[in-house]
Amino acid sequence: MTIEGTPVQLRTAHWYDGQTRDNYIHRSWMKRGLPDDVFSGRPMIGICNSASELAPCNQHLDELVEHVKRGVWESGGVPLEFPVTSLGETQIQPTSMLLRNLMAMDVEESIRGNPIDGVVLLAGCDKTTPAMVMGAASVDLPAIMVTGGPMLTGRHEGRALGSATDMWRMSEEVRAGTLSEEEFLATESVMTRSAGHCNPMGTASTMASMVEALGFTLPDNAAIPAPDARRLRLAHLSGRRIVEMVREDLRPSAVLTRPAFENAIRVLSAVGGSTNAVIHLLAIAGRVGVDLSLDDFDRVGSHLPLIANVMPAGEFLMEDFFEAGGIPAVMAELADVLDGDALTVTGQPMREHWAGRTSWNRQVIRTMADPIMPEAGIAVLRGNLCPQGAVVKPSAASPELLTHTGPALVFDTIEDFKARIDDPDLEVTPNTVMVLRGCGPRGYPGMPEVGNMPLPAKLLKQGVTDMVRISDARMSGTAYGTTVLHTAPESTIGGALALVQTGDMITLDVPGRLLTLDIDDAELDRRRMEWQAPPPVATRGWYRLYIDHVTQADTGCDLDFLIGSSGSVISRESH
Repeated sequence: MTIEGTPVQLRTAHWYDGQTRDNYIHRSWMKRGLPDDVFSGRPMIGICNSASELAPCNQHLDELVEHVKRGVWESGGVPLEFPVTSLGETQIQPTSMLLRNLMAMDVEESIRGNPIDGVVLLAGCDKTTPAMVMGAASVDLPAIMVTGGPMLTGRHEGRALGSATDMWRMSEEVRAGTLSEEEFLATESVMTRSAGHCNPMGTASTMASMVEALGFTLPDNAAIPAPDARRLRLAHLSGRRIVEMVREDLRPSAVLTRPAFENAIRVLSAVGGSTNAVIHLLAIAGRVGVDLSLDDFDRVGSHLPLIANVMPAGEFLMEDFFEAGGIPAVMAELADVLDGDALTVTGQPMREHWAGRTSWNRQVIRTMADPIMPEAGIAVLRGNLCPQGAVVKPSAASPELLTHTGPALVFDTIEDFKARIDDPDLEVTPNTVMVLRGCGPRGYPGMPEVGNMPLPAKLLKQGVTDMVRISDARMSGTAYGTTVLHTAPESTIGGALALVQTGDMITLDVPGRLLTLDIDDAELDRRRMEWQAPPPVATRGWYRLYIDHVTQADTGCDLDFLIGSSGSVISRESH
């Protein structure tokens, strides 16, 4: 079975083309009122839907599905919706990152095992977007993504509220005694005004921006607000486009190339995106065989300016960012440093996505010559505390703390931290370096977003607003502060973070890209010899599989046996 006018052989011919008993079974059980000619040369388009009432950011995706279907039918395809795991960032415990790879497996096997010629991926929340791209990339059938979009700007007493970013700020003000609990709770019902994901440049907005910068979506996908009718239009057009992609045999491996990843890293710097993007882009690159490394983020992006004035690194929110021109406007400003020849899902080079675009609001999207911050890209640190690397986000940090030496205050677990941080007798000063361990991929497990440790209450009351914090954890993309994250190898497997003792001096030198524990090598070796590995935190099920096979942060925290691609060929019949 081929598509009229093209030499492409439909993958679904394996199921539907022929007169055998097996072909009969596949057609008969799928007909359910469909005309016979549906199974004669029409591309079957899967719509991979992560909608769930337990994932608030993805709850509205069912509406987008209907518009995708219209586009698919219009272009001569047959839309077939199917559900996959959905991860609600604000709801799942102990952390959604523990389940990103499980969702990626679900997506991969659902696409590979079913009669599908191409797929539209519908996602929205932090982990659902990278998980879907990882799974689809491993199958390498034509695929296009539509994300759910950011929520509308929250407002309280006439003031804009950034979901999560302002929550972090206000919760610290309550602990400092400068904001009442009543005032804090009064914002709870207005923080989230609509469907959609968090509206700062948090991880969800960042990953939507990354898939657009990779060329894996239609232009403007990242920033159209979730309730905006233009997102329904985008879904409709994406449904049309995926049928064309099947006819062109345009696959993820042709789009997710090294130039595309380098474009994404540059956009990540310019928008002040989440540090979580580092882990997710590394994992996606591993699925398509692109040799992307942690150091590429520093080499390619760290010297670039911040030009998107969006929380948490700036003042505005995603609704403002969209009205100012969104990712195409940012890429137009970056045109001289981007690879405009990188192929996109439109079948056109990336430069066509930003052609003729400009910022319509220079307060929100600035020029390269007049940036918010001249060098804002994520910095990669090395040193005896992180021989495999650690990351810090200068655009979210206090400039005066980017070079700092101070004594360590060590917390062995997040529970230890929570039990002690508000103790008025805690021995801590503004010069202290807070160290949290036991929160890496294996140790927690799942590497939670606890790296942005709240400051000690007694220092907040003194007016302290930032301190150096170091951990093997992650940080919410909506958060801010001088936080060193993703230290690798993690403490649970014997990384140097496990050897730090309270009172040890630690030096952070972001300009010099160094993070060091200021003790001599002999003492470090002695401590390493005495260190004993903690028992595993889980012994069965997914937790155990994850702990046994997850890689470290510097390579993307994928499972070691999932790196690479298995393709789309199914060699056995089920009957």
